[in-house]
Amino acid sequence: MNQATLHQLKVFEAAARHGSFTRAAEELFLTQPTVSMQIKQLTKSVGLPLFEQVGKRLYLTEAGRELFATCRQIFETIAQFEMKVADLKGLKQGQLRLAVITTAKYFIPRLLGRFCQLYPGIDISLQVTNHEGILDRMSGNMDDLYIMSQVPDHLDVNFQPFLANPLVVLAPINHPLVKEKNISIQRLADEPFIMREPGSGTRRAIQKLFDENGVAVKVKLELGSNEAIKQAIAGGLGISVLSRHTLIPEMGDLAILDVEHFPIKRNWYMVYPNGKQLSIVARTYCDYLLEAAKEFVDNNAGLYAEAQS
Repeated sequence: MNQATLHQLKVFEAAARHGSFTRAAEELFLTQPTVSMQIKQLTKSVGLPLFEQVGKRLYLTEAGRELFATCRQIFETIAQFEMKVADLKGLKQGQLRLAVITTAKYFIPRLLGRFCQLYPGIDISLQVTNHEGILDRMSGNMDDLYIMSQVPDHLDVNFQPFLANPLVVLAPINHPLVKEKNISIQRLADEPFIMREPGSGTRRAIQKLFDENGVAVKVKLELGSNEAIKQAIAGGLGISVLSRHTLIPEMGDLAILDVEHFPIKRNWYMVYPNGKQLSIVARTYCDYLLEAAKEFVDNNAGLYAEAQS
């Protein structure tokens, strides 16, 4: 192992986490042959196989599992060191690692812009994934902060709400229900419905409301992308429920239906594991985000008023 490099360990950790050389290459901005070569050299240093392929799937060997656990410990130690160094240097330079729920991509980059201008020496890593992906990253302590619309109740975490996240019923702009007011939630059962994928926090919130009101919608499509759902709605394939933030900056060919019990009132939260020591960079971003969110609401007053009307 004296010949193993930190770069090789990073490549191995990504490949082990994804169970794929291809996805590791995409994450690290490398070619697949480069990933394969790094793994080959690391395997030679270890002296035992790290992966085995069964069919088309890639699995860790016993040595691979041990090395994967060791890599996590090494990278956590390095992260702690970097945090200490960043604290010593103040906010002149450092790193902020954020992981956000898919829907947050519609506004978080806007809120990051001003922060980057204020602190140009800080490098920001932004990972966008679904609810299950966020939980995986949180369990692995892979980021400084997590932006979520649903706080996990099975994990010991600290959380702070910073922005409203209303869920609204969307339909094509020419849909017959667009002109109606106070539509009964029961009438949604008569419409073809487009749902987010299983595991989505938005889907869970919608299903909870439907279950409470005895509504069984006809799910015509399940899609894992807000953009795909918006296009499907515009194409007349059905109606759906999404965060009002997915319509930033404009409505386009979609309309918000005035349905009882909607909008579903939710919030965006800053979340991190209890006991985690936030760096000065992360703490500063928390304070910044609270103020930036207030300004965002003021600048987008119509967005929230429309969702409440």
